[in-house]
Amino acid sequence: ALPSKREEKSIRTQPKSAPTEGQNNLPDNYEYEDSVIIPGGESLDYEEHNAAELSVNSRNTMWYKEAVFYEVYVRAFCDLQGTGHGNLAGLTSKLDYLHALGVDCVWLLPIYPSPLKDDGYDVADYCNIHQDYGRLEDFKTLVAAVHERNMKIIADMIPNHCSNAHMWFQEARKSRDNPYRDYFVWSDSIEKYKEARIIFCDVEPSNWTWDEQAGQYYWHRFFAEQPDLNFDNPQLQDEMIGVLKFWMDLGIDGFRVDAVPYLFERENTSCENLPETHHFLKRMRKFIDDNYPGCILLAEACQMPEEVREYFGDGDEFHMGFHFPVMPRIYMGIKREDSTCIKDIMAQTPAIPPNCQWVTFLRNHDELTLEMVTPEERKWMWEQYAPEPRMKINMGIRRRLAPLMDNDRRRIDLAYSLLFTMPGSPIIYYGDEIGMGDNIWLNDRHGVRTPMQWDGTPNGGFTLGTNPLYSPMINDELFGYERVNVEANLKDPSSLFHCIRMMINRRRKHISFGHGSFQWVHASTTKLACFIRAFGIDRMLAVHNLSKDRLSASVYLPSNEYRLNDGAGYVFGKEGNDMAAPKVIDVLTNAVFNVSGKGSIELTLEPYQFLWLNLGELGGMGESGQKPQPKRRASVVAPPSGMGAGLAGKTHTEAENVGNNMGTIAEEPEK
Repeated sequence: ALPSKREEKSIRTQPKSAPTEGQNNLPDNYEYEDSVIIPGGESLDYEEHNAAELSVNSRNTMWYKEAVFYEVYVRAFCDLQGTGHGNLAGLTSKLDYLHALGVDCVWLLPIYPSPLKDDGYDVADYCNIHQDYGRLEDFKTLVAAVHERNMKIIADMIPNHCSNAHMWFQEARKSRDNPYRDYFVWSDSIEKYKEARIIFCDVEPSNWTWDEQAGQYYWHRFFAEQPDLNFDNPQLQDEMIGVLKFWMDLGIDGFRVDAVPYLFERENTSCENLPETHHFLKRMRKFIDDNYPGCILLAEACQMPEEVREYFGDGDEFHMGFHFPVMPRIYMGIKREDSTCIKDIMAQTPAIPPNCQWVTFLRNHDELTLEMVTPEERKWMWEQYAPEPRMKINMGIRRRLAPLMDNDRRRIDLAYSLLFTMPGSPIIYYGDEIGMGDNIWLNDRHGVRTPMQWDGTPNGGFTLGTNPLYSPMINDELFGYERVNVEANLKDPSSLFHCIRMMINRRRKHISFGHGSFQWVHASTTKLACFIRAFGIDRMLAVHNLSKDRLSASVYLPSNEYRLNDGAGYVFGKEGNDMAAPKVIDVLTNAVFNVSGKGSIELTLEPYQFLWLNLGELGGMGESGQKPQPKRRASVVAPPSGMGAGLAGKTHTEAENVGNNMGTIAEEPEK
């Protein structure tokens, strides 16, 4: 059980034996399946899991594996106080909107006092709130309001560096004997750590900057205004643990930890991913587990998946880690109309501990990074997605999702479908759910951090006051706030908001998307991206047409792991042995598709169309379209060897570990 100070409203569960009146319209002879077993003794009842209006289960300590995250730049979200800056009170006032969208966890970008050289990632005080955003009391109110809605909240933690305005650095500059001097990394020469790359290569000529008052160079991996902290100093490590405790005691549910590969420095290395870094991260994780069970740490390590894998440890470092390389390949695959690049990066994605999870996204507050593609691919991506020089920054593209997709709803919806069905917990960047645009004429990354567009009134409903805004509203013909806003999206049943809300709703009903194994499925063309997500009795086949063309294609259920069942254990007809017409259903549209006796599905797909086919929703369909068999979660395919027919007798870990090779591509069955 969680500590009493962190109790939340629990979600009452319905008994498995007797659904309440109006709960569903299942036939009287419906057979309830066994519960999903979660490590630690909790059980997740399928009827509770299928309650789509509910957010994350407060009793489930692995809530983060199913959660949909929403990234909020507080300054940009809502100004309830008329200052021209978004604030915590404004965010609190909009929580019902996020809950209606289906958000499970709110992720706050930095809210600390800061000179804002790097939008708050230059921290001047780790244990306070920036005056533009409010007070600590406002933060407590926000946290309580989030939890009242059975949602979670995490915040950015920036351990690698602070602001040069921080009291620690100001003290450290005074003399070499100052007790804070060793909180930072100093040198009399810029020759140390020469193998370390310069990350902000557009603006910083060196990782060393001379400080006249200190009489030495100080080390910084990012802006010169952000001196790196010295984690070789045990006292500094204790300070960081104290920062975690401060915010966890206020009730937050975890941290997204910034720039984790760079905490330590050693000669003749890249000063990244050093063993000492992992030693400290294990200490952080143990502190969280011992004192705040159910809370999480999310690693921001902008690296290839095999390198990020190290930050999961043996399940004793980070709970979650960003999968950066899959993001540009989603754009690449859609533009090339070819799934090969997506398959290639997933083949390079290693298995992770069963209590860990990848985190995926389409866009965020930074540039669309191209660090982890080849130079040729980077050049091609710039040509395709950033034809204007101002669209580029560092080694990436500073544009939002909708402009990147030429505001083509079909491609935007397709990208979200890939996000919601591929491995990992998805993150939505504020405003992308309504199709907001960007302003490439603003400096740095500010062009993708403009005010949220709530309605068509002056200033887009962002503020109640008349003070100048921190940033101009988007006001062009295509993405201007009078046209693209929350109010307009809510009124239009076919809007992007409602499409995403529907996908989140369907995703929540299928535990395989959060917990399941991943296996590529062979199709007759690489213009399709097809894969199975499977967790016990829940099996979903996702099919994506990456092409601008209408396609007729065959999708083959994988013969190496799955086979059509002969009736034993799975139901195809009334008695479980009618093989005439097994079918699968698209949970997004309720469209029905036949499965051939050889395990193929013949499809005709519109441009950029996608399907979420429930391999458990099958059977001989009567003229009325009703499924005659009572056991609705029976599967069209037999389970992989060793998984078993269901979850009965299996722990979560045992079931999830089956078929955990994320790079497997199924062979086409014999004809």
